[in-house]
Amino acid sequence: MKKLLLLVFAILLSCQSDKKEKTNLKTQSVPEQILPPQPYFVDIKVNDVKLGKPVFGDWLFSHKENGQSFEQFMRTKHVVPTKEENIIYLQPIGKFNSMQIKQIELVRQYLQIFFQLETKVLENVSNDIIPNHARRIGDVGQEQFLAGYILTDVLKEENPNKRIALMAITEKDLYPKPEWNYVFGLASYRDKIAVSSMYRMQKEADFNLGLERLLKICSHEIGHMFGLHHCIEASCVMNGTNSMIETDSHSIRLCSLCQRKLNSGFKYDNLKRLKELEEFFQKNNLNEGVALMKKDFEKIKNK
Repeated sequence: MKKLLLLVFAILLSCQSDKKEKTNLKTQSVPEQILPPQPYFVDIKVNDVKLGKPVFGDWLFSHKENGQSFEQFMRTKHVVPTKEENIIYLQPIGKFNSMQIKQIELVRQYLQIFFQLETKVLENVSNDIIPNHARRIGDVGQEQFLAGYILTDVLKEENPNKRIALMAITEKDLYPKPEWNYVFGLASYRDKIAVSSMYRMQKEADFNLGLERLLKICSHEIGHMFGLHHCIEASCVMNGTNSMIETDSHSIRLCSLCQRKLNSGFKYDNLKRLKELEEFFQKNNLNEGVALMKKDFEKIKNK
């Protein structure tokens, strides 16, 4: 039981952030009067799927979160794109096989559509960048990297041109502390950097399932960088998660409320984004995503 708890706690860390960090973030100006939602968000709200009552093992069973209204989001400091900072970067670390290389490129394409911001993949970095003191052998013989070292000693000083967010992707397993077994990822929202591991997403998974997991986790963590809190309103990619099983059960779609928050600072064309997402899901045989986007299109057409 003690070992199980450590595993659960390790998973939780990937979505934790230090509230004190947010005081250093840039903020968009808050209008004196917050306008009602655009018709687009009202129309697609009917497709939001309400979350069921949490059960033991679910994120919301052990985390009593209050959620984040649109008004709270607008009045909280958060990062928004500017002319000086508007590119998302991915930093691969490790020796990736052909399947993983393809998935990283697809993650790049997806994030560019999801956030409607240019997204680039930096040149691959060797695992040799991780020193011995930030490595260990895991409980089943796998090599693991210390996630915090990657944030503070690899990513923090990296500042590619016009960077607004930087996420490392490793093929090695990660751990957050010596006493914990593993973690899917770790982020510093103040520094707008994060790291995620492909190791457990790919294990015992086919290509599409592994890809879908990557898309969910990367868009979730970068969503946090832009001020989105965990969503408790509907099944949403911004839901908190305790396990890969729970991640698989959550929607890849941003709910209408989280879409409204994101769009408030980015000012992208909602219909263009929706069309591009549907095309991406269709092209890559991600049937759940296709169905979700089609449902949103239907609600818009019927108005």
